[in-house]
Amino acid sequence: MFKNPLMGLDYPDVDVIRVEDTYYMVSTTMYFMPGCVILRSYDLVNWEIAGYVYETLEETPGHRLAGGQNIYGQGMWAASLRYHKGTFYICFVANDTHKTYLFQSESVEGPWRKQNIEGFYHDAALFFDEDDRVYIIAGNSAIWLTELKSDLTGPKEGGIRRIIVEDKDHPSLGYEGTHFYKINGRYYAFFIHSLRTEWFRTEACFSSDSLTGEFTGGDILQDDMGFRHSGVAQGGIVDTPDGKWYALLFQDRGAVGRIPVLVPLHWEGHAPVLGINGRVPLQLEVTSTRPDYRYEPLYASDDFDYKPSEDGKIHLKRVWQWNHNPHNELWSVTERPKALRLHSGKICENLTQSYNTLTQRTSEPESAAWVTVDGNGLKDGDYAGITALQGCYGAVALTRDKGEYALVMLGKSSPETSMTEDYGHTLPEKEYERIPVDSPVVTLKCRTDYREERDEAEFYYEKAGKWIPIGSSHKLTFKLDHFTGCRFGLFYYSTKETGGISDFLKFHYETV
Repeated sequence: MFKNPLMGLDYPDVDVIRVEDTYYMVSTTMYFMPGCVILRSYDLVNWEIAGYVYETLEETPGHRLAGGQNIYGQGMWAASLRYHKGTFYICFVANDTHKTYLFQSESVEGPWRKQNIEGFYHDAALFFDEDDRVYIIAGNSAIWLTELKSDLTGPKEGGIRRIIVEDKDHPSLGYEGTHFYKINGRYYAFFIHSLRTEWFRTEACFSSDSLTGEFTGGDILQDDMGFRHSGVAQGGIVDTPDGKWYALLFQDRGAVGRIPVLVPLHWEGHAPVLGINGRVPLQLEVTSTRPDYRYEPLYASDDFDYKPSEDGKIHLKRVWQWNHNPHNELWSVTERPKALRLHSGKICENLTQSYNTLTQRTSEPESAAWVTVDGNGLKDGDYAGITALQGCYGAVALTRDKGEYALVMLGKSSPETSMTEDYGHTLPEKEYERIPVDSPVVTLKCRTDYREERDEAEFYYEKAGKWIPIGSSHKLTFKLDHFTGCRFGLFYYSTKETGGISDFLKFHYETV
């Protein structure tokens, strides 16, 4: 038995496939690097990180947080994952470069070969038909089916190019998030959209006997599991070796992010039916293809004790992702053994501009992380600490001013508007409390609380073996400015001069 949602972590825009006894899931990672995470499972409930498709996607100023630019809320979105004749395919667009990317590999662990598909295909689904012709199905409101060349470099001259479903003049969210299949000789297109009468994410499906025929259908799931009027929708479907079917969708869960939900699926004639009596079950029994398999956790503590791998490179634990492209010349886990050392690389107005912020997803219902910061190498105006990273972030940091050290709790607040009304505007950064300290070595803690829709972060420092709160509870809000769930982040930045260093030791992560 398992409980929905699945893992309490931000893995949105999921697509899922099965190859023999193994399930693979791909999820949006936007501006976090390495990017385009692939997860592996043998029961559709427990998942581990199998790898990432790329270390970095591009080297633009936005990807590198250079020149005041960034790709918050952009980067890679809603990948399509397929396996065809021994090759894995990943297809997605990046909303900052306006390119469509295609990666291919014989293993989900890589290496992956990169190319572009001519055109821009929003929320695309890649589809290989039985006759080896290949298509891409994408769009918003108007869903286009486009036949591709055999080398997948762009549209095929004279190939099929048509609208299969259209949701004209929708006042909110029209059909998007396409997932496309051929099952028992019939073609199926699954979408997410909102109800026209109110904001409510809903799953829809249309089908046809042919790619040139009429696609008919409608809504097949409208349920929020009793949570915030937040509908469960968008994702892929998959069958098990013993013939059962499931949909792996996601739900907006507030500041923690968008979390996968497993929904049973059965067929009534040609029609897919989701849920049990139209509802997503809060508990469900599943079968594992490898019952004794032990999964690597999706979050982890770290003592930063690393040595180069066989390829001569340092590979951090897979749970870590950098905020934007890392500047590899400015971080190290070998300069000081058992420490993550960050070098200051530029002057920043706030921590969202800083290079080399190292992140992990927070978890519902509660999660906490703490780390020891050695600030002996700080310069005046430097900040080093731990953050609950979102557009409306909160943080606790060690800082130095005129040679004196202090602890500060700082953050940005969000106006009381909905995600769609506001498009993610945040208020200016504010310092909530400052406490002088004698030592440049401190242990700092961030705790997130998503119980009963609190969506709050609290911050602490350690003194005489006890956690002392600093500042106040900080409201976290999921907004379109960052468009990702809240993460723990280890950060270091300068406001006056560069050239300093900060060391992070003994990172601990725990959940309730």
